Amino acid sequence: MPTSERVTVTLPAGLVRAVDRLEKNRSTFLQEAARRQLERRRTLLERSLRSPHPETAELAEAGFQDWASSLPQEEDTAGLVDLRAGREVR
Repeated sequence: MPTSERVTVTLPAGLVRAVDRLEKNRSTFLQEAARRQLERRRTLLERSLRSPHPETAELAEAGFQDWASSLPQEEDTAGLVDLRAGREVR
């Protein structure tokens, strides 16, 4: 199993020139940038989970079961979807 995969990424020419000015190996530079971006997003998600938006905090406090029981019953959803547009899934 390969430890790396080749991918094709399209970038604006000016951005490629800027990368080339800083780093001889584009792959190394882009790997580092991708890792940093993934870590940043993970950190933001963790921070959001620790301090949720007030509206989502209310939902979390109510608990999943209370939220699920507040959803409309199946018969209440009749007419929301045009079944002729797709196929039934159950």
